[in-house]
Amino acid sequence: MTYKPDWNETKLRFLAWWAHEAMDRCALAVTAPKDGVPPAEPPKMPSDPIVRWTDLDYLSACNDHWMSRTFFGGEAFPCWNGGYPGHTAIPAFLSCPIALDLDTGWWDPILTGEDLDHRSLKVDREGRWWKFTLELLHRAARESKGRSIPSIGAFGGCGDTLAALRGSERLLYDVMDRPEQVRAIEDFLMDMWFEVYDAFYAIIREAAEGSTCWFGLWSPGKFYATQNDFSYMISPKTFREIFLPVIRRQTEFLDHSVYHVDGIGAFAHVPALLELPKLQAIQILPGTGKPSPLHYMDVLKQVQRAGKNLHISIPPEEVETALSQLSSRGLFISTWCRTEAEARRLLANAAAWSTDRRV
Repeated sequence: MTYKPDWNETKLRFLAWWAHEAMDRCALAVTAPKDGVPPAEPPKMPSDPIVRWTDLDYLSACNDHWMSRTFFGGEAFPCWNGGYPGHTAIPAFLSCPIALDLDTGWWDPILTGEDLDHRSLKVDREGRWWKFTLELLHRAARESKGRSIPSIGAFGGCGDTLAALRGSERLLYDVMDRPEQVRAIEDFLMDMWFEVYDAFYAIIREAAEGSTCWFGLWSPGKFYATQNDFSYMISPKTFREIFLPVIRRQTEFLDHSVYHVDGIGAFAHVPALLELPKLQAIQILPGTGKPSPLHYMDVLKQVQRAGKNLHISIPPEEVETALSQLSSRGLFISTWCRTEAEARRLLANAAAWSTDRRV
C-alpha cells in the first residue's frame, strides 16, 4: 500500500487484536506529519456547502493531500472518505431534508404524526443522495486501490436514525408511551440498514480486502462501529428493553464490531453491552469537555474484565500511564504526535510498557 508500506504486518496485528490475542504491545494507532514532505496548502475549500460536500474532485484532492503528508504508525492506516455530515446516511435516503454547512449537517424530521406510522418509509434509490453516495463510494474504491482503504461511510444505526426521522424530543415520549411501536420500527430500520450495508460493501470491497468505516479500525470482513447516541438520554432499563435486541442483531450481522459509547451519560449502558456475545470491542469516549478516558478507569477495567477489547483515544503523554494500569491484551489506543520521530519512539516505548496483566 503506497501510503502504508507495512500494511501486511498491520493486518496481522488487527487479526490478533480482534481475536483478543496477546501481542508484544497493545494495538496502537499513531499519526504524525510525514518526514521529508515539503509543506503545501490544502486544497481550497469551496464556499458553497453543497459543493464542499459533493465535488468529488475536491474530496479526492483533500484525501490525497492528507494521506501523502501523514505518517501512519502502528495500526493507523490511510482511509479514503468524503466526510460525514449526514448527506450519505439513511435519513437522507428516506427523504429527510438536510441542511449542510461547511462543517456538518442537520436533518429535519419527517415522521411527525402521532401514530408513529413507518409503513411508507423506503430508501429512494432514485433520490439525489442515494445516487451521490454510490458515486462517492465508486470513486473511493477506484482511487484507493493500492493506496488506502475506502470508508464504507457513516449511514446511521440503532436509535439515532429513528431520532433523526422522529426528532429526539418526540422519540423520548415515544419510548415511554409506545415502546412496542418503537421496537417494531427499530427492527424495520435495522433490516433496511442491512440492505444498505450490503449494497455499499459490494462496492468498497472492489478496492481492498475487508472494510473500514468512519471509525479507524479495519476488519478482514464486514465491519462497522455500532452506536446509539440517543441512549445518552434514557435509562439502562429502557435501553436494555427497547434497543439492546436490535444492537444484538447488528453485531450478529457483522463479522467485527465496536460499540461507540459516546459521552459519560451513556456509560450506564456498558453492563448491558458487555452481555452481547458477538460484540468484540467497546470504545469509551467521555465526550467534549470531559476529562481523559483514564479518569474513568473503573469503566475501562469493567470492559477489560468482561473479556472485551477496549478502544480509547488519548494524547501521547498518557500512553505510559494507560499501559501501567490496563492490560495490553485487547487494548487499542489511538493517538497522534508532532513528528514522525516522536511517533516511532512512542511505538517502541509502548512495546516496553505493555503488560498482559490482570485488571
